[in-house]
Amino acid sequence: MISRIDLRGGALPEGPALRDLLPRADFDVAAALEKVRPICEAVHHRGDAALIEFAEQFDGVRLESVRVPRQALKDALDRLDPDVRAALEESIRRARLVHREQRRTAHTTQVVPGGSVTEKWVPVQRVGLYAPGGRSVYPSSVVMNAVPAQEAGVESVALASPAQAEFGGLPHPTILAACALLGVDEVYAAGGATAVAMFAYGTESCPPVTMVTGPGNIWVAAAKRYFTGRIGIDAEAGPTEIAILADSTADPVHVAADLISQAEHDPLAAAVLVTDSAELADAVEKELEPQVAATKHVEDRIRPALSGKQSAIVLVDGIEEGLRVVDAYGAEHLEIQTADAAAVADRVHNAGAIFIGPWAPVSLGDYAAGSNHVLPTGGCACHSSGLSVQSFLRGIHIVDYSRDALAEVAHHVVTLAEAEDLPAHGAAVKARFGWKVPESK
Repeated sequence: MISRIDLRGGALPEGPALRDLLPRADFDVAAALEKVRPICEAVHHRGDAALIEFAEQFDGVRLESVRVPRQALKDALDRLDPDVRAALEESIRRARLVHREQRRTAHTTQVVPGGSVTEKWVPVQRVGLYAPGGRSVYPSSVVMNAVPAQEAGVESVALASPAQAEFGGLPHPTILAACALLGVDEVYAAGGATAVAMFAYGTESCPPVTMVTGPGNIWVAAAKRYFTGRIGIDAEAGPTEIAILADSTADPVHVAADLISQAEHDPLAAAVLVTDSAELADAVEKELEPQVAATKHVEDRIRPALSGKQSAIVLVDGIEEGLRVVDAYGAEHLEIQTADAAAVADRVHNAGAIFIGPWAPVSLGDYAAGSNHVLPTGGCACHSSGLSVQSFLRGIHIVDYSRDALAEVAHHVVTLAEAEDLPAHGAAVKARFGWKVPESK
């Protein structure tokens, strides 16, 4: 069901050469970009009318309006299963605890007497959040996007999720209920690239936003790339992935279950086990079959994901080599199931989120750890972070210098301006002192 890559018995290559040996899904955003271009431009020129037509074409439902009535949000929350409501409320509570601690405050540095630089943090003014609605429904993604935006102080938060024919053209009711719990009352029935285009350009119903965040399929990723520069984005999220670094102390039942838990997202989902124990590898392979057979989504998602080129068991000589492999892979989710797991985790450089030991499975982070589950995929964890309060803040430097403070450094400014052949830069300083640079003290 899952392939093996044997990296034992020799020195591991460096950098890109090692990454090239590791499994990864094909995710061609550039090719998808050309297909979303006409969709985005149709929304640009025809607004809500284009959104309504695309909902009929892609979602099989004819909308009267893309804006979801507020009463529909209230009704969805009223009808929500009490256990689901309680779980969402706890997820929100824990996420707020973690994300509230991420708030940043202004800080002033006194560079010299009379000269200071203050860095203040300002939230983006309006964001569009996207909650997928294809193979599964993701109220958890509503929580993970809305909470950090709200804790950052974003004034205007809107959310889009695909129209569902089953629910009369509204997004899934659990999505609507999650919005109601979070106080997000501006919701649109729009999916995929059309939702991103709606947010980026604005339509009759939806004012434009300054930033779009949230996971989605390749069409969402392509639309985010299309609008980069016009709006801010969190990331071009690809298929989800889990890597597990494990040794002989790991429980194969846990490892197999965790690999399957990510494989059920999508046939392109990646499940990778890195281990120095051939016995564990054998036991996990043996355990996969009965666990897969006992669950849902086997043929349409789990089996294709586990047997695809993006998933594998990678055998290494030891944990040192395993650390090099997982750092080269840069997993969205990385579990450490080894002896002294916390110490091993502390040495990891590249991962979206790290889960330590047998009692912190990825699914905990998906819902109720308090961490954020919107994380970098496709190896982007080597340079990018998951969604946080910081994602919605901009740092602005405020420079405040007195005459004497400028005079003290004026000769350096003029010298550097002339070294860069930008004499007008220096002249802007000289003009303040009667065109004569003050002598340094």
